[in-house]
Amino acid sequence: MSRSMNRQGRGVLKQAASPVLILLNKPFQVLCQFTDKEGRATLADYVDIPGVYAAGRLDYDSEGLVALTNSGRLQHVISDPANKLPKTYLVQVEGVPDEQALAKLRKGVLLKDGMTRPAKAELLGPELDIWPRTPPIRFRKSVPDSWLKITITEGKNRQVRRMTAAVGYPALRLIRVSIGQWEIEDLKPGEWKEVVVP
Repeated sequence: MSRSMNRQGRGVLKQAASPVLILLNKPFQVLCQFTDKEGRATLADYVDIPGVYAAGRLDYDSEGLVALTNSGRLQHVISDPANKLPKTYLVQVEGVPDEQALAKLRKGVLLKDGMTRPAKAELLGPELDIWPRTPPIRFRKSVPDSWLKITITEGKNRQVRRMTAAVGYPALRLIRVSIGQWEIEDLKPGEWKEVVVP
């Protein structure tokens, strides 16, 4: 199978004759699809592999791990909520959540479309060694911010953002760092890698 290099310096598969699984670090303000009538940035600006599509979604204003595949079986495994595949996010929020707020996240939060499943939630602190976002988040001296690590096993629309807002701590920045067994590791925004299909 021949390869060429894309602009991020990662190999591009020219033919996808067998199941392919690509892990992409989706940048901020990139649509999780390959076309857009409004001219916004899409996955096509970063991934040049015919026949692959995103297994699940990541919001336009969220960053991090997106899995792409040409396999219907893998797409189902990754994106079907019935499979309860854990997805982990780093979330920068306004304020510093107390133990009561973390307990609510862990137990499940009542949203307009129902109660969420129990989540893992951990307070990490005020700063993380993570790439800067362009443009950066708004900064207010009067309101501290902090980072949480949250793992969910479902995929309601904008779920993590709605969960943190529901317990009183609106999300400023959201980065998905893992989907099941797959992790973002050292991928920089816009970079991708091919992984072995299980």
